[in-house]
Amino acid sequence: MADSRFRISLLVGKIQELIDIVEKANVAEWIELYRRPGRLLLLNFAAGIARGLGIAVGFAILGALVIYVVKQLALLNLPLIGKFIAEIVRMVQKEI
Repeated sequence: MADSRFRISLLVGKIQELIDIVEKANVAEWIELYRRPGRLLLLNFAAGIARGLGIAVGFAILGALVIYVVKQLALLNLPLIGKFIAEIVRMVQKEI
């Protein structure tokens, strides 16, 4: 009799642990998203737009920084860098 009570209390403890793990994993939210695929598509679309915007802004900032650094190097009139920049200018002018 005492053994069965011990097993039941052990089982109840394990079930409670399982409930806690499922709650921490937000399984209910995932299930709700799969029940409403329109919401899932909307969230993924919004996330894609945010990523794309972040990439565009980051690329613009990085590009501006690179152009600024190259401009400063060109003003120093260093021989190696001057040749490199002149070659880039020639390439660009050929493409235009």
